[in-house]
Amino acid sequence: MTTKTSNRERLVTYRQRLHDEQELLKAAYLQSSNATEMLAGRCALIDNVLRDLWQEQAFPETMALVAVGGYGRGELYPASDIDLLILLHSTPDDDLKGKLEQLIGLFWDIGLEIGHSVRTLDECLIEAAGDITIQTAMIESRCLAGNTELFARFEKGIRSALDPQAFFKAKRLEQDERYLRFQETPYSLEPNIKESPGGFRDLQVVLWIAQAGGYGQTWADLEAGNFLTSEEREHIERCEASLQRLRINLHYLVKRREDRLLFDYQTSLAELLAYKPDKARRASEMLMQDYYRNAKSVTQLNVILLKNIGAAIFPPADLDPQPINERFQIVHEMLDVVHEDIFTQYPAALLESFLLLEKDASLKGMTARTLRALYRGRLLIDDAYRQVPAHRALFLEIFRQPRGLVHELRRMNQYSILGRYLPNFGAIVGQMQHDLFHVYTVDQHIMMVIRNLRRFTMEEFSHEYPFCTYLISEFENHWLLYIAALFHDIAKGRGGDHSEQGTTDAREFCEQHALSAEDTELIVWLVRHHLTMSNVAQKQDISDPGVIQPFAEIVGDERRLTALYLLTVADIRGTSPKVWNSWKGQLLQDLFNATKNLLRQGGKIPPRQGIVRERQEEAMRLLRYFALSGTVQERLWSQLNTAYFLRHSAEEIAWHTRCLHYRPDDQKPVVKARINRDAEGLQVLVYTLDKKDLFVRMVGFFSRAGYTIVDAKILTTRHGYAMDSFVLLDVSDRNSDREMIAYIEHELAAQLEIDAAPEEPMETRLSRRLKHFPITPSVSIESDEKGNNYVLSLVAADRPGLLYTVAKTLARHGATLHTSKIATLGERVEDTFLISGGNLGQSAGRIKLESDLLEQLKT
Repeated sequence: MTTKTSNRERLVTYRQRLHDEQELLKAAYLQSSNATEMLAGRCALIDNVLRDLWQEQAFPETMALVAVGGYGRGELYPASDIDLLILLHSTPDDDLKGKLEQLIGLFWDIGLEIGHSVRTLDECLIEAAGDITIQTAMIESRCLAGNTELFARFEKGIRSALDPQAFFKAKRLEQDERYLRFQETPYSLEPNIKESPGGFRDLQVVLWIAQAGGYGQTWADLEAGNFLTSEEREHIERCEASLQRLRINLHYLVKRREDRLLFDYQTSLAELLAYKPDKARRASEMLMQDYYRNAKSVTQLNVILLKNIGAAIFPPADLDPQPINERFQIVHEMLDVVHEDIFTQYPAALLESFLLLEKDASLKGMTARTLRALYRGRLLIDDAYRQVPAHRALFLEIFRQPRGLVHELRRMNQYSILGRYLPNFGAIVGQMQHDLFHVYTVDQHIMMVIRNLRRFTMEEFSHEYPFCTYLISEFENHWLLYIAALFHDIAKGRGGDHSEQGTTDAREFCEQHALSAEDTELIVWLVRHHLTMSNVAQKQDISDPGVIQPFAEIVGDERRLTALYLLTVADIRGTSPKVWNSWKGQLLQDLFNATKNLLRQGGKIPPRQGIVRERQEEAMRLLRYFALSGTVQERLWSQLNTAYFLRHSAEEIAWHTRCLHYRPDDQKPVVKARINRDAEGLQVLVYTLDKKDLFVRMVGFFSRAGYTIVDAKILTTRHGYAMDSFVLLDVSDRNSDREMIAYIEHELAAQLEIDAAPEEPMETRLSRRLKHFPITPSVSIESDEKGNNYVLSLVAADRPGLLYTVAKTLARHGATLHTSKIATLGERVEDTFLISGGNLGQSAGRIKLESDLLEQLKT
């Protein structure tokens, strides 16, 4: 047998050994879910294989094979790299270099993914002296084979090179930078379980700093050193075990190294971990809620431990504390408990601590022992605690403070005080919403809404939403809005109407906390109707007084109107940075103003002719600014029906008249565009002889030009012309609306002049989020109050060309479109159309249209 054949057989043997034993480890883990055994088992397997290979090579006794990094720590995940250091006494000669290259090649040949370095002892110590990253890798090292005396010198040299204070500062800076890379939140939609806040790295950095300071290498060591209580040690070990199981299963699922919980894996991973969906939530949402709660605990313990260890590494100057009261004092500008049992002796101090931080802007946070005491004290908050009137008064007082509310509510949530005091809030902590427009968990969304309301009150942010700032400055007891925001989504995830269910929680809270009947009714009403104003503004024609009146009847008075407007703006802005835009802002403000005017008129709509006359007179007043005659409008207006004047504002009527007064019978298409006066995007007016598929052709053109239609008003004049107006938003964020005006005016007019077939929109890929969490489309067609027209409502996943598909389907059924309102919420659309004609008067015709639309929306 040749040497080459023998080597090949040896490689096959090693490969088979690795495969068989790793399959045994996998089978054992899938049966037991014991992460510790699996990690230690794979580590021991690789240890033995590497030792055998090392021995076969017969290296000089002056060398050592060293495991470093995660492998050195004794944890080896199914797809983790194997980090090795080949430690030499002196620089290798050519013969030894050749043997080392052969060894590394052998590692790869048998299927091991090796990360390796070859260094002399002196090189290691020189490199480690100036590089914290190298120090970190090397302090977690084990000697696998070779010269143990050389390894001992290496270990001693590395530890003597460590400066605990410099190491601590560097690791804290690394953590801060890492947090910034992940937007400083553990609640990312696709978190990295190794690097994101609340992931493995938050645990590892604590142990690295502890080792550098000489305080131990394990959680048990930190407990022995009084950095952890036994309860905290058990909690952190449970958190670590949860992350270990998740990472092991993720590696097995994707069959390679992967630490991101991508949408692609969340559903399969949830199934692998035996999560079962219920009527209200997907299995993946349950998985992610458990992950987020675990991450929240990890960040909690990371803060507490780093403060405790930091206090030992950087002993504070011995300064006398400044007393605040018999329970608290100030130490180095931090809030400090007078002793660690203070919360047991005075349970009310749990809430008082946050109130003190709000009241004193000079306080920069809590001392390490205060955080530890707070963490332990959270369990004191039970049903009996919640019944104490003094505790309820303290909780309300936190909301009444002029500063610091959002910061302290987030701190209360972070340390589980808020969820303990309000168990229903605790139930939605970490609950993700795979609805394609919320990018925050429910608890974080609520915090964002309260934060947005607070910003309305702050002078430094008054430039953002000056109208909201003005309204809230005039609103008495605006802290009531924060309570409404706290409860507006608290019933999410229970199944059913969360707005209605949340009113029960809100009323119970208000009555328990002795709010007045008037304040209670306002908060409960806001929770019940927190979606109403958004739905009316985005889905109905708010230029129609018939829409304003029922909304005004729901609102009842100006105080409720103002409160609902402020909550609605804060709520929409708190769902996702991409959901809010100035167009939605303008719709809400127009609805607010129209409703306020109606309420001041006693809630009675003037006669339709009175409204039309008023708008015509205002339009004529505006036209006079352009030196136009008093009869300039007559030819055009004589061709327009009452619906036109009810759907358009006086300013829009004046603009249309200026564009068209001299050519109401022009055979050539007229296209005019302008920057939207009150919001972002473009306003486009199209005037041309009505033709088949006209709307479909315009929708296709706008889509190919990179615009989405958010509002459309479609009119056919008495003499057979289409007079259609659109509001467009640029979906590609080119910031080139002004430059696009000439293009739209020229190109659209040219296309309409020829009877070309409608242009199909460009195809694009669905987002991964939409692919893995699809929306089941819904379509409904209902007669309006007068029975002349029909309201078509649809909900579907947003995609380029969606409106084009709807328009083509309507045209195929002979339906005439009068108005459309397109509400885009992230990757979800909720569109409303007013239609007539075709076979809509017959139930069979409506059912056929619904079925065809559903079929088109599914493809």
